[in-house]
Amino acid sequence: MKREPEIRAEVSRLRSQASALGVELSEDAASKLLRLESLLRERAVPAGMIAAGDAGRLRERHVLDCLRAAAVVRADDARALDLGSGAGLPGIVVAIAVPWLSVTLVERRQRRAAFCELAVERLGLENVRVRAARIEDLTEDADLCFARALAPIEEAWRLAEPLLREGGRLVYFAGRGARGPFSAPGARCLSTVDAPVLEGSGPLVIMGRQ
Repeated sequence: MKREPEIRAEVSRLRSQASALGVELSEDAASKLLRLESLLRERAVPAGMIAAGDAGRLRERHVLDCLRAAAVVRADDARALDLGSGAGLPGIVVAIAVPWLSVTLVERRQRRAAFCELAVERLGLENVRVRAARIEDLTEDADLCFARALAPIEEAWRLAEPLLREGGRLVYFAGRGARGPFSAPGARCLSTVDAPVLEGSGPLVIMGRQ
């Protein structure tokens, strides 16, 4: 059990790390992200939802990597879908950092959806809900779709495009070492965002309709 000064120091450190990525976290948000990190270590890693080799580097490989998507959320974005959410990444992380954004975690695998529901309950996230469904079966729409470790970019765009509102964007996590130009039928690449402070992260690719 960490003492209060140690917790405060961790909160301060995480807020500083987030700021370097262009995300300003409140103390409450940073505290929730630390609790999520612990939950991932205690539940998601043993269950095989996250690689065992990542257990000692969850902060950089998962929490901070996912936080990058919070930096591309606009003030007028209201709704997001995290497609193939897995252990709630990046959706839960973004929802904590951007509390005005309503985020739906879409995960068809029951064990992973159950973990997402547990995390949402434990962290008291009122702006998050979980849908245990196939992406193809969704009928709702969104301003943003997140795709992390989902599929190649062409397939991710095929799944996301019918769900995007007018002007909506796909936020695609490209793999480490990925290089553009990035393209998909019917899409245009709006921007790419590198994260030089995170060694293991590839660029974020933001795509919209042509």
